[in-house]
Amino acid sequence: MSSSAANASGAFAALWRPRLDEALLDLISGLPQGRLREACAYGLLGPGKRLRPLLVLASCEAAGGEPGVAMAAACAVEAVHAFSLVHDDLPCMDDDDERRGRPTVHVVHGEATALLAGDALLALGLGSLAAAGGAWAARASACLAEATWAGLVPGQVLDLEARDTVGPPDLETIHRLKTGRLMEAACLLGGFAAEADAARLDVLAEYGRELGLAFQLADDLLDDDADPASWVAVHGREATRKAGEAAVARAVAAAVTLGSSVLEAFAVGAFHRRV
Repeated sequence: MSSSAANASGAFAALWRPRLDEALLDLISGLPQGRLREACAYGLLGPGKRLRPLLVLASCEAAGGEPGVAMAAACAVEAVHAFSLVHDDLPCMDDDDERRGRPTVHVVHGEATALLAGDALLALGLGSLAAAGGAWAARASACLAEATWAGLVPGQVLDLEARDTVGPPDLETIHRLKTGRLMEAACLLGGFAAEADAARLDVLAEYGRELGLAFQLADDLLDDDADPASWVAVHGREATRKAGEAAVARAVAAAVTLGSSVLEAFAVGAFHRRV
């Protein structure tokens, strides 16, 4: 990756991250004051790089659009992502007490409130996008909903089942569903907002799929390899690293086809800067 690409992605994130945070705060402003809004804000506005919503905006730009046009889609993707994390952390799922260096939502606000906050974030994300107006928003809403019920949710089911299954799980399917489908959707939503043609949408989808796989493989390298649904646990660290590098190369090739130095840098950073 060239230094100019890295600089471009840094400048893009620096410009759009504050606008994203402002828009996300506005997204939950309609919730009634009280415990639910506090839990939603805690889950949605906490620390994080905002990679998925930035992917929406960068994909819109790569497809010839103005990134701000895709802001509703970017917020929707981040709300759906936040819903998935809040629910994944619950005691009945991964039972995590900490995320990104601070207590998880259910630890701070209680299990029942966390469950309802996740529900609210999912509905807010999909509903706000559907209300954004225009044919592209309706198409984007359907895409994001499908990425949830046909990607995130079954991916998590397979992940849970892998813990009780004898023999190696189908890791690529789990990773591509649980992580890749939302990143693919993020890129497609940016393309929809830019009214991209079918050929460009196909390249954006390919980029998102491979970025999602690379991102999850980086997680596997960073996490404890005791998890049976980990590439490291099944294939070892070196094979995991090689698989991640191959996925990055495919994502970079798609970004080059799109002519987007920002997407190129996001792909490289999603793996190499994390491991």
